[in-house]
Amino acid sequence: MRVIFMGTPDFSVPALRAIAARHEVVAVYSQPPRAAGRGQKPRPSAVQRAAEELGLPVRVPERLKSAEDQAEFAALGADVAVVVAYGLILPQAVLDAPRLGCLNIHASLLPRWRGAAPIHRAIMAGDAETGVAIMQMEAGLDTGPVLAEARTPIGPEDTTADLHDRLAGMGAGLVVDVLGRLPLPAVPQAAAGVTYASKIDKAEARIDWTRPAAEVDRLIRGLSPFPGAWCLIGDERVKLLRSRLVAGQGAPGQVLSGFVIACGEGAVEVLDAQREGKRPMPAAEILRGLALPDRLG
Repeated sequence: MRVIFMGTPDFSVPALRAIAARHEVVAVYSQPPRAAGRGQKPRPSAVQRAAEELGLPVRVPERLKSAEDQAEFAALGADVAVVVAYGLILPQAVLDAPRLGCLNIHASLLPRWRGAAPIHRAIMAGDAETGVAIMQMEAGLDTGPVLAEARTPIGPEDTTADLHDRLAGMGAGLVVDVLGRLPLPAVPQAAAGVTYASKIDKAEARIDWTRPAAEVDRLIRGLSPFPGAWCLIGDERVKLLRSRLVAGQGAPGQVLSGFVIACGEGAVEVLDAQREGKRPMPAAEILRGLALPDRLG
């Protein structure tokens, strides 16, 4: 297959590597380098770095709306384009250019969690399982018919980072399987059960200890590692990155023992956290240098 690959973050890289090992990747499209780090120097995306390592041609247009960009895309003569967290809306001319259209690897079981943050939202909502779907792209937001899907349970201590890595690998394996069997029938998404995974707002990240422990635990795990659910310990903002439900009861925010914190109902034990300006650490290491007050803010 002649494949155009379109992706930007780390999540996209396993799929790029898997496809490049079995098919001819005629071009890789990614978001342009963005300023990052202390020096604010332009830094290429994870996909651009991987593509260059593989010796693949890379294109980084700001957008794909110009007739020139669309003509260059069509001139590649691709059989199919595979899109994984690319970050740009594809115009209809781009969707129509490859012989078999554009396929998207989406990190949810559609139609649940269409949109920008499906992994975060699945954990925060308390879903028992999630997965990846290979979707035939169309103009709507994640509305296209599904060619294949793979499922995985969400464990009681899974974080977004854990699921991110698992689903990235699952998506890579699934899309290679689909490419090897094209053309395939695509099943329209069900009209019932549609939910939208809106982009994570940093305003959601402060922990409200008056909420039930199950909600607090899901918030901590769902926002880990980014943006990180946080609370005040004294005057310091500390990110809580991994937790689990435990037995316990007390006033909301009360430190019961170690790093076990009472919530509106029940309690959570913090397993990993990150102080300001420090690396993430296990709770036991954090507690060696940080005395917890009687109650967290």
